[in-house]
Amino acid sequence: MPERKIYMDYAATTPVRPEVVEAMLPYFTERYGNPSSIHSFGQDARVAVEEARAKVASLIGARPEEIVFTSGGTESDNFAIKGVAYALRGKGDHIVTSSVEHHAVLETCKSLENEGFKVTYLPVDRYGTVDPEDVRKAITERTILVSVMHANNEVGTVQPIEEISKIAHERGTYFHTDAVQTVGHIKVDVEELGVDLLSTSAHKLYGPKGVGALYIRKGTRIAPFVHGGEQERGRRAGTENVPGIVGFGRAAELARAEYEDEARRLSELRDKLIEGLRERIDYIHLNGHPTRRLPGNVHVTVEFVEGESMLLNLDIEGIAASTGSACSSGSLEPSHVLLAMGLSHELAHGSLRFTMGRWSTEEDVERVLEVLPEVVARLRAMSPLYNVRNAYP
Repeated sequence: MPERKIYMDYAATTPVRPEVVEAMLPYFTERYGNPSSIHSFGQDARVAVEEARAKVASLIGARPEEIVFTSGGTESDNFAIKGVAYALRGKGDHIVTSSVEHHAVLETCKSLENEGFKVTYLPVDRYGTVDPEDVRKAITERTILVSVMHANNEVGTVQPIEEISKIAHERGTYFHTDAVQTVGHIKVDVEELGVDLLSTSAHKLYGPKGVGALYIRKGTRIAPFVHGGEQERGRRAGTENVPGIVGFGRAAELARAEYEDEARRLSELRDKLIEGLRERIDYIHLNGHPTRRLPGNVHVTVEFVEGESMLLNLDIEGIAASTGSACSSGSLEPSHVLLAMGLSHELAHGSLRFTMGRWSTEEDVERVLEVLPEVVARLRAMSPLYNVRNAYP
């Protein structure tokens, strides 16, 4: 058994910070009121929800009334895309998105295609970046929404959102971004980005699972996503998840105070890991943009080795990593992101993602640099292709 476990899968989920748990606990017990009730129990809960709303809004430079709480990033993406599509169906039926979006966006768009909507899936370059000019060319008179993620959940590439949103608005189209991987980790300001809708999730920034938010710019036309009561200003019915929302608010408050210093620290760890892997392993390639990438993201392809085999061997050594998105880890198909970036099926299957966070240390990086080269060497010793390559360089 390994001496200690090392978690390098923060992009999949993060541990809940103790301060967040502490803030949540009273709302499971003595402060259990329904925010819609008019008595003191309910009003205590209502105050807590609105305080959390203000904290989440502050983190992204929005107004509290522009924040709608959801069950997470997937619901927020669905809400944004379907909500605009249904609200503007009389105006148009065309949506523009990218080929490297999270499945929460891609599957929602496919669902709308089954209802008669048309969707353009934009290509990306070898770094996974969307060309803003491709967005300009794709928009038609029937386009009602452009949706491009802020940063890719697999390879960490940060997209030129400001340029893309400007183009969308010049053409009279709403713009949505999935910012689940960026909010709380790099600067996210809805005014600077120029977005009309933005999705985020608490469990990616040390908050609880099961709660997220959708930013909806004032004046944006959008249909309600869940029908029933008048919660969330009639846009998302259902009794609010008060403990989760309170936890989200506290996590947002902490992130706002700390993300700049944390981003610098994680960028240093990221670069140390990238440099060390390149020095110790041959036939290894960094995926994603070399500089415009998330602070804690290291995504590599190792030739002649299966990503799943590396992952299992690392887990035996107490190191938790990923071969890509946690949402698609059960699939035998190679990453749609890597294929869109031009990698072959063979290379895409040899991918590995390390994502670091608040409790990652330099010692963790050094341990990975000690273990992974040994794992790769052991697996390559069983690879006929690798042995042929080295026999006939």
